Amino acid sequence: MADRLMAEFAISGAALGNLSAFYFYSYVVMQIPTGVLADRWGARKLLTAGAALAAAGTVLFAFSADVGWASFGRLLIGGSVAVAFVSMLKLATHWFAPQQFALASGMALFVGICGGVFGGVPLRMLVEAFGWRPVMLVSAGVTALLAVAIWLRVRNDPADRGYASHHPVAEGGGHHGSVLQGVLQVLSYRNVWILLISPIGVAGAVLTFGGLWGVPYLRQAYGLDAGSAAAITSALLVAWALGGPLMGTWSQRIGRRKPLHVAGCAVALVCWGLLGLVHLPLPALVAVLLVAGFAAGNLIIGFAFNKESVPPHLAGTASGVCNMGPLMGGMLLQPAVGWVLDRHWTGVLEGGVRIYPPEAFQAGFLLIAACIALSLALSLFSQETGCKQRVSP
Repeated sequence: MADRLMAEFAISGAALGNLSAFYFYSYVVMQIPTGVLADRWGARKLLTAGAALAAAGTVLFAFSADVGWASFGRLLIGGSVAVAFVSMLKLATHWFAPQQFALASGMALFVGICGGVFGGVPLRMLVEAFGWRPVMLVSAGVTALLAVAIWLRVRNDPADRGYASHHPVAEGGGHHGSVLQGVLQVLSYRNVWILLISPIGVAGAVLTFGGLWGVPYLRQAYGLDAGSAAAITSALLVAWALGGPLMGTWSQRIGRRKPLHVAGCAVALVCWGLLGLVHLPLPALVAVLLVAGFAAGNLIIGFAFNKESVPPHLAGTASGVCNMGPLMGGMLLQPAVGWVLDRHWTGVLEGGVRIYPPEAFQAGFLLIAACIALSLALSLFSQETGCKQRVSP
């Protein structure tokens, strides 16, 4: 919907990036509270409340009269859905055996990215047929129904359904201190802060291209129609969705986390650096994007890597801290790339939408590559866990 929003609210690339990033601002801020609450209250209540608030935020976004109200709607959506992935990771520690955690989290990422894929060609078709506001209202209704389904079906632990639990530490086991104490304790482990920062570049690149700037780039630099451009960005997300569970499974099989995590960062750096330096033919561009998306699947290794680096009673807080990284990537890179595009804008407008030259997008990709270079450098200093859970401080 990037072009529709730019035209409707008469905003620049940097302003559009900021509007999109409001989702990430609140998402990132909510990660640590979400992790702590997941440890203390369980996932069921958090997921139900999050889905209900997301529905309300989507309604607000759909009825927004200006960019200020639209931004507030995005802010509410981001803060409410922030509970989803961390709560899922918490559920996975209870419902799945430890050796299945990477695969379970990878499959959850796959399902989540299916939503992102639906936000490509299918969403574009619906928007063109009915307008973006009615489509957002229907989305709000579906999310409200999801809140009801979660409350009825989800349980925090298999014991609530009469099954054996896989969680090694009982809830309420006396480990809970203050929020600040828990966060500081988690950050005392080297891997946690490394795995917090390293996804900013790698996952942030996918969120920035697939979530905002990919369609404008493909339409303006390659002359594609909106449907074809959305299909290519969806393919990037599909590659990411496949890379997660596959890389997580491969890591489990070799019994090591670090080599594949580092390799993912290195491959992503090569891909985005190439996109920034060369205006590729379209088939080559698609191939590079698919490889970059697959390499970003090392995010799932990072979640398992992170969980294994702390004692079990800190798993929720550690997951919340770690999950800030990918969304910080979107939060920082979406408006940053928009700012770069505006710096290279030549003043061309088409239907109220700014038209940027290919060189402008390439400059944005080089900025992304620089962030990934930092991700790679940090990942080299991570400590291998051997796919085994730390059981003591």
